[in-house]
Formats: sequence, structure tokens, C-alpha cells
Amino acid sequence: MDVVSADIERCFTQFFNRKPFMVRAPGRINLIGEHTDYNDGFVMPAAIDKELFFGISPSDDHRTILYSMKYDERFEVDLQNPKPVKEPRWANYILGVLFQFINNGYSVKPFYCAFGGDVPLGAGMSSSAAMECGFAFALNEVNGLAVPKLKMIKMAQWAEHNFVGVQCGIMDQFASVMGKEGHVILLDCRSLTHHYFPLNLQEYGIILCDTKVKHSLVDTEYNTRRQECSSGVNILTRYYPEVKSLRDVSLTMLEKHKSELPGKVFNRCLYVVQEIQRVQQAGRDLEKGDLRAFGKKMYETHEGLSRLYEVSCQELDFLVKEAGQLNEVLGARMMGGGFGGCTINLVKNDFMEAFIRHQTTAYKKAFSIDMLTYRVKVVDGVGRV
Repeated sequence: MDVVSADIERCFTQFFNRKPFMVRAPGRINLIGEHTDYNDGFVMPAAIDKELFFGISPSDDHRTILYSMKYDERFEVDLQNPKPVKEPRWANYILGVLFQFINNGYSVKPFYCAFGGDVPLGAGMSSSAAMECGFAFALNEVNGLAVPKLKMIKMAQWAEHNFVGVQCGIMDQFASVMGKEGHVILLDCRSLTHHYFPLNLQEYGIILCDTKVKHSLVDTEYNTRRQECSSGVNILTRYYPEVKSLRDVSLTMLEKHKSELPGKVFNRCLYVVQEIQRVQQAGRDLEKGDLRAFGKKMYETHEGLSRLYEVSCQELDFLVKEAGQLNEVLGARMMGGGFGGCTINLVKNDFMEAFIRHQTTAYKKAFSIDMLTYRVKVVDGVGRV
């Protein structure tokens, strides 16, 4: 059963014997622009109607207690000294945000907080950013702190880097906070300037196919890809002092110094440079209403992620290949960090059920796994319930 805000409110009331202040925080999709955010590139995310809900209130006994509905676990926090913990691991997403509030001089009173929702874990919809941003918003509201949204976004990203240990870009947190109903965000990850594009999919809709696998490589390889990109930038900076990140690199530069980029560094950089260009072109496709051209770029992105960036897996490749054989599918690709999670697909509305049957049957036959699907809608970013 999906957890909704009423479930969290009921749980909070039973657990803490009081009514909570309620907050919702959405997961996100990313239509195009994968692994470009930490390279100062462009991305095109949107907040979706898979959400986490937070109940929060001041405590009356000077204790700060967190409760995870999903894990049915309670955790007491030392409000004066929040530090990373080995167990429960979920607490680190919240503890990192709390540390940032306190370290930035904000006055945080003892509180109770319960949370849960229906953002699938490990499916590439960024349940982690929803958790960090939802808690940041809740803490801000219950303490009346008026922290600017962009600061909350950066605090949430800091928490993931330093308390969770994943060197994520800023896209996930930005989308969770800044999402706008019916729109995608074209985000410049260097300047953090952003533009909203109306998401006019005409007779098409967005459906996610969840592989139900999460290979153990995901966190370590994510950080490795960041290091490989940095390695390429460090080499190219010797020749081009203006290069600060792969955002500043052209295909000509890469080709000229290909022999100096060791191992697979050239392939990693090539994918990112191509993808940064692709996102900007995809924005123009949306402006023109050319969904066919947009969908073609989704397939190109997947090919690059699989062949050059090597963050796909056989399950994701299989689902994208199957989708590509169907005329009613305009585009498909893996979404998120990789090594499992979901594919995102642009599918004709009147073909949705047939698409689900086709993908589910083929996937079950190939991998003996019952695939899940999610048809998603684009919603506003984090806010009060």
C-alpha cells in the first residue's frame, strides 16, 4: 500500500500524542541530462507525484526523536552534536541536514519527526533528495527560520556528500524543491539559473519501468565516475587554462588530446561533453513541440550511458531495447545513477496498457523478475500538505 500524508499524520499522532505540521517532498524524474550535473552541465528534471511526507512538531521533553515508518525504527538525536551514524543508515540523510542548520547558526528547537511515503528506493527517483529536502523544509517551517530555498538545496546536497558519502550533483535536490506542476526545469548546474518549459507531451505520457535490481556498484562507481571526469579536466587544463569543468570542453579539444586521456577517461569525458550539448538541443525540441526529435535524443543518451559511461546494466539495456522496437514509444533510456533502477519512456497514452504488458512479459521471461511500472505526473516542489 502506498503511504499517503494521512498515514503519516495518523502515525505521528499515535506515536507522539499530538498533531503534526505536515510537509510533502517529491521525488524526481530527469528527462535528459544524466551525470552532467556534477560536471557543471545542463539537466532537465521535474518533480513527480511519488512523494515523502513528514510530520513534525516541537517536543515538550527536550528530546529530539525521528521515526521512520518504512523501517518502523525510532532514533533519538543529540541536537547539539549531530554526527553520522553506522545504524540506522537512513538517519544520516536527516542528521546531515540538521548539522547544516546548526552549523549555519540557525536556532533549532527539540522536535519530533515521523516520515514515510511512496518514492521507491533504488529506482532512480531520488528518494534521498526528497528525504533531505522535505526534512529541511519541515525544520525551517517549524522553527520559523525563513531559510532561502537555494540555501536549503545546498544544505541538502552537503548532507549527501558528507554524511551519506555520495558525491551527487545538485540536480536532485534542486528538482525536489523547485519543481513546478506541468513543467520541466532546464537547469544550468554551474550558475543555477533555470528556466521552466511547459511539458506539452500531446498524446504521450511518461511511464517508468523499474528493473527491481540495484547492483552494488552504484555508489562506488558513481564516485569513480566523478574522479574520472576530474582527471580529464585536470589534463585538459594544462593546455586550456579556461577549462574549469567538462562544461568548458569541446569535442575538438577532446579529440586533440585523446592519447593523453588514460584508460577510459576519454570515453567518460566524451559522453559528458556530448550530453551537455544534447540537453540544450533537447530544450529547443520541446520549445518547437518536436517530441520525435526529443525521443531520439533519449535513445542517444542511453547509448552513451551504456557504451561510453558504462553505468547501465543488462536489465536496463534490455528494457530500452524492447521499448525501441515499439512504434508507439518515442524515446526510452535509463534514468538516475545507473546499475539498476528505472527506465523512463515516452509512450502513447492509448498504448500504455499494451506497453506495460509487453515490457513486463518480456522482462519476466528474460530475468525471472516481476517488473514494476509507474505512470507519473509532474507536480510542484516541496511544500506544506
